[in-house]
Amino acid sequence: MEQAQEHAPRVVDAHHHYWKLEAQEQAWRTSDHSHIARDYEPADLASELVDSGVDATVLIQSVDSSDENDRLAAYASSCGTVAGVVGWLPLEQPDAARAELARADTTAWAGVRCLVGKRSLEWLGNPDVISLFADLAERGLSWDIVPVTPDQVSAVGALTRAVPDLRVVLDHLARPPVDSAGWEPWAGQIAELATSPSVSIKISVGIDVLTAWSQWRPDELARYVDWALAKFGPQRSMLASNWPVILLQRSYREAWQDLSALVAATGLSASDLAAVRGGAAINAYRLHESIPAA
Repeated sequence: MEQAQEHAPRVVDAHHHYWKLEAQEQAWRTSDHSHIARDYEPADLASELVDSGVDATVLIQSVDSSDENDRLAAYASSCGTVAGVVGWLPLEQPDAARAELARADTTAWAGVRCLVGKRSLEWLGNPDVISLFADLAERGLSWDIVPVTPDQVSAVGALTRAVPDLRVVLDHLARPPVDSAGWEPWAGQIAELATSPSVSIKISVGIDVLTAWSQWRPDELARYVDWALAKFGPQRSMLASNWPVILLQRSYREAWQDLSALVAATGLSASDLAAVRGGAAINAYRLHESIPAA
């Protein structure tokens, strides 16, 4: 009798972008980011994925516009490594969000996002917004967010209680104060958000930290990664590159290796490490059909 063949765990980069510079105005990019002021297309990333052993990716919106959704759909349909898309919706405006859902090609969508910065999220408590998120949860779509203030954290927490079926993904470790070697209120906010079983977190480095750093310092990330993993656990923590933004400080391959090493250094078992490197993203974004077993 033939033994069942074991498949290697799938490796997923849970957060990256493609963009055409002249086609979209990236309001978040300043003169500090001239190094990444060019087009980034699938061909630019393809060999990096192979070299890093990454099987599939989640493509994330980088500007708030309908045109961006059209670009993401085109990338997803033409690029075999894109397993899911996090598209843009004007979430503060439920009627407009539903109109965009009806207009856009959402075939590859795994989640939604809009850029919020440090703005108030008081609108998350509006009944029509809560109803919109309930509809998104029913569609199987997650919500990506980077809550960076205590008020934002409270608003996100309240939404998870109002819509318990909504899967929430915190991008870029929820902006830890790495550049100032700070701890609170970030650590308490992470602990608070982790109490909701529907919330996951990405082990990645956001543009604020990358801009503030004079050079790449993965050792300074270690305690923040340790804390996030301790609170969320490997089943709700996912590795992500934030390419091409990460190129402000490190190549794709080097950053992926460094972040993987930080996770491995926490002493996770092989199965837990596999979860962080792919399984958690597959579950959070419901990518089971788009990422078949090897």
